[in-house]
Amino acid sequence: MSTDTEPPRRSRSAALTWLALACALVVLVVAVAQRRDQPVGDRTVGEATRVGVADGDAVPAYLRAAADELAGLDAPAPSSYALVSFATYLTPAQVATALGGAPVSAVVARVPVPGRQTEIVRIAALRVPEDVVAGMAEVAVRKDREAADYRARAAAPAATADPGLRRVYDTGAAVAAREAAGYRAGCACVYAAVVRDAPAALRALAARPGVRAVDPAPEVTRLDRTVFTPPLPEQRDVVRPPADTGLAPASGMGDSSEAAPTVTGSSPAARRPGAGAGPPNPAPTS
Repeated sequence: MSTDTEPPRRSRSAALTWLALACALVVLVVAVAQRRDQPVGDRTVGEATRVGVADGDAVPAYLRAAADELAGLDAPAPSSYALVSFATYLTPAQVATALGGAPVSAVVARVPVPGRQTEIVRIAALRVPEDVVAGMAEVAVRKDREAADYRARAAAPAATADPGLRRVYDTGAAVAAREAAGYRAGCACVYAAVVRDAPAALRALAARPGVRAVDPAPEVTRLDRTVFTPPLPEQRDVVRPPADTGLAPASGMGDSSEAAPTVTGSSPAARRPGAGAGPPNPAPTS
């Protein structure tokens, strides 16, 4: 009588093989499903579009290029962002008059202290002048803290033992205090704005009194990834590095002869995204 049990062993082996394959398939399906559920990373992180001028740019050439690009916008094109530069520093109320009701997203400002490099700030503003005034008040509070920090550093032993270092801290405190006072008073500090409108409206805006240039930027889709570097009102020929010559003894504020703080940008004819681009220096506020 035969007791051959080989066939059953082969059957069990085949069953175990199929079971292993089924388990592997289940694991693969689950892994694929989990990968599909994961959000896709934003491949544009670290890139920024730059609109405006850069060190070494010829200001007249920039103004001409902006005007040419504005004139070339197609009439039926949708609304797009644009950088509006003013001929002088304006108060919040004067900004509202100069823009004539154009939809605003932000303004660019600095306190024009003669002979000093002051911080360039970008203030989010949908309502002008209300949001500009509120944004200036927030900057003033920050500048008060900055001045207090400089004074504390000036009083520290390291600074009292080093007259040069003490002078740096004292000057920093004085500049920050003047910036705080200016913003708190709603100073004539705004020299540019970011707007969004149709081509015909942007061209009409460029013809308004006090508007120096309208630089259209139809390639801009996200303001948080765009660096705006408008020319300062006192920059007439070439954008140069800042002239930081010392704190003027006179009280109050006036037009500065200094060049723009160190920022990077591009003319309308050469604008393109830059990998790893960061915010302007000094950093803007919103």
